Amino acid sequence: MDRALRSSTRTGLLIAGVAAAAYPLLLRRWCLTWGATAEEAESALPGDELLPDSGLVATRAVAIDAPPGAVWPWLVQMGSGRGGAYTYDWIENLFGLDMHSADEVLPQFQNLKAGDVLPLGTTGPRMRAEVMEPEQALVFRSEDGNWVWAFILRSDGETTRLISRNRIAAPDAGPLGRLVNLLIMEPGSLIMERKMLLGIKERAERLARTG
Repeated sequence: MDRALRSSTRTGLLIAGVAAAAYPLLLRRWCLTWGATAEEAESALPGDELLPDSGLVATRAVAIDAPPGAVWPWLVQMGSGRGGAYTYDWIENLFGLDMHSADEVLPQFQNLKAGDVLPLGTTGPRMRAEVMEPEQALVFRSEDGNWVWAFILRSDGETTRLISRNRIAAPDAGPLGRLVNLLIMEPGSLIMERKMLLGIKERAERLARTG
C-alpha cells in the first residue's frame, strides 16, 4: 500500500509539474483572452488610463444576441447585496461576498452613478464607479487603486459584444504570491468570469425576447 501511495504521489506531482510548466507557455494567453478577438484583447479601452502599469491584464468577451439596452441593466445592478455577479454564488459566498445573482432587472439598483462606491462583501475591496457611459462603458476601480474592472458594450449589427477587462497590480506580492496568482488565481478567474459573461448573455437575450 505504501508503495502504491508513493507511486500515486509521484504521478500526481509529475502531472502538477507538467501543468505548471505548460500553463505559461501554452494556455495562459487563452486563459486571459477567452472569447475576445485579437483586436479586442490588444486595443485600448476606457479605464486603461486608470491603471496603466498593471502587472496583469485579462480581456474576455462574449457575443450577445440583444441590443446594448438589454445588457446594460444587468451591469449596473451588479454587486454584493445587489444583483450579484451572475457566476457561482456558492463560491463567491465562501469568501463572504454576499452574492445572490438576480434573474430579473431590479429597479432599485438601476441608478448607479459615477463616484458611487460598492463594497464586495464585508472583507472584499470597495469598488468605485469611475466611468459611466450608459449602454457603452462601465468602469470600476478599487479604492487602493490596484484593480480596475471595465465592462464595454459594442454594438455589432444585431448583436452586442460585451468585453470585460481586468487590470490588476500586486506591488507587494513576493515570489510565492506571484506563483499562486499565476497558477491558481488566473485559471480560477477564467472559471468565474466565463460563468458571469454567459450568465449576462442568457439574461440579456431573455430580456430582449420578452421586452
